[in-house]
Amino acid sequence: MYIYVPTTRLSLAPIIVAIHWCSGSANDYFSDTGYATYADTYGYIVIYPDSPSSDNCWDVASLASLTHNGGGDSLTIVNMVKYATANYGGDASKVYATGLSSGAMMTNVLAGAYPDVFKSCTAYSGVPDGCFYVSTATAGMAQAAWNTTCSSGLSVQTAQQWGNLVRSYYPGYTGSYPKMALYHGTADFTLAYPNLAEEMKEWSNVLGVSWSQNISNTPIAGYTKMVYGDGTKLIGFSAMDVGHSVPVRTEDDLWWHWLGGSNDM
Repeated sequence: MYIYVPTTRLSLAPIIVAIHWCSGSANDYFSDTGYATYADTYGYIVIYPDSPSSDNCWDVASLASLTHNGGGDSLTIVNMVKYATANYGGDASKVYATGLSSGAMMTNVLAGAYPDVFKSCTAYSGVPDGCFYVSTATAGMAQAAWNTTCSSGLSVQTAQQWGNLVRSYYPGYTGSYPKMALYHGTADFTLAYPNLAEEMKEWSNVLGVSWSQNISNTPIAGYTKMVYGDGTKLIGFSAMDVGHSVPVRTEDDLWWHWLGGSNDM
């Protein structure tokens, strides 16, 4: 774990968990995104997890990692949050997750398995929670398991089926789930574009909101914003002709997480 604690940290500091892509690293995500820079302005803490696998991908395939308190990479990240709250003055009531590619996939997993920890999430070029499940995958595998059906965009379910899958990972939980902002490029051939539609179906069911409108050229030209309900719980962004992965929009993320930034969303 790498952690950035600004000198101007709030006395009870919000926490952003910023999760790198497959083959990336915590240092890469620190360098390539602006979360630490803005932490000096807004006083929050940033946790940069580092994947333990040989390919630097996250375990989003094992039942252990998918399940609340089951183990695996997801629980390791949650333990990082607990460490930051205990040792660096982090605010356990203001914890947010964001990630790119494999990190976006883990962000979806964290939202499903630990909705009691995370309040909001942004995921760039990911897949639905549970989509990457592999029956032979186990926590701590040297190399993270890969699900070709999911990565190809061929895992198609109803909103109810996706929602039931998410709820199965935390049996008996009756609390709220984090609000979600999801991005995907139409020219993504690594984690294929149809995964965005499946993500939207999944979280619309979990969050209890329905599609209300599309807004063209938002937040920038070529992006289409998909609004569910009143837009405070679930939004999606389809990025025309953008491949893998959609560029991170740090200031928009901060606004979505109630931390400052600009509202171009």
